[in-house]
Amino acid sequence: MMKTNNTGAPEILVIGEVLFDIFPDYRRLGGAPFNFAVHMHKIGFDTRFISRIGEDDNGREILEFMNRIGLTNRYVQSDSTLPTGYVSVNLDHQGIPKFDIHQNVAYDDLKYSGDIDRLLTQPLKLIYFGTLIQRTQKGFETVQQILKNRHPNTRTFCDLNFRPGCYNHEVILASLKQADILKLNHEELKQVGHFIDSQNDTNTIITRLMKDYQIKAIAVTKGAEGSEWFSIHLHNQIDSPKVDNMVDTVGAGDAFAAAAAAGYLKHWSIEQTLNAASQFAARICSIKGALPKDDQLYEEFDKRTPLKEG
Repeated sequence: MMKTNNTGAPEILVIGEVLFDIFPDYRRLGGAPFNFAVHMHKIGFDTRFISRIGEDDNGREILEFMNRIGLTNRYVQSDSTLPTGYVSVNLDHQGIPKFDIHQNVAYDDLKYSGDIDRLLTQPLKLIYFGTLIQRTQKGFETVQQILKNRHPNTRTFCDLNFRPGCYNHEVILASLKQADILKLNHEELKQVGHFIDSQNDTNTIITRLMKDYQIKAIAVTKGAEGSEWFSIHLHNQIDSPKVDNMVDTVGAGDAFAAAAAAGYLKHWSIEQTLNAASQFAARICSIKGALPKDDQLYEEFDKRTPLKEG
């Protein structure tokens, strides 16, 4: 796998929910930001994860998992009142998930802390954030405070996840204003068009986002139809790879986001980045849930890496 930063300063900061996805006959650890953090850590980036969990069995299991894989839990807050987050997941005949995201859980009360403030003084390469963690006023204020207090050289990666009842106009527009890199699917892009009063074609919405919100790069996933990458002067698209032994699509978007972020940070070409992201997402579709049980998928990803560090 890629070598981690050896300067002692973290490279990646991830803010957001960690939870358990409860399927009809099994459960899996997840949450888009947590999945992203695990992927970036496993790929080889020095990663910090900010979230909040309950003082319950699920919370203890999360801490044990993080300890086991070597991902520090220093910035994972503990809540004595609210439970660890959880989601009920049902799959359709194509393995497409339907989520029932439960309210009033620990990550809804994420707090800004002195530890976080000190972390932000460092020149992090990238801060990842999404929208679910901002569904409460407290979560929204905390995430926006973190983003506003970041080092001026730190880029941001916004992964929009439009879950029913878990976002609003204020959250979306504030998130767009803070985004350097934006990742979303084609349906979410249409919704964003409504939010920014640009109900036109894809290129018009992309142009508005880059001009009005100063977003530098936009990755759009389109399921079986492939994916696209837009930047100021470049546009590229690729077809989706074939998925052998499809199990479910849970976490595929998070895997795509992590590989895309890795490509961006490593200065890969757009084509190389899209290929790596699409292949990694496809492999996640061949396992149960969003996180692999072993490192085989990360070793495969590393072999595809177009650039190696010395």
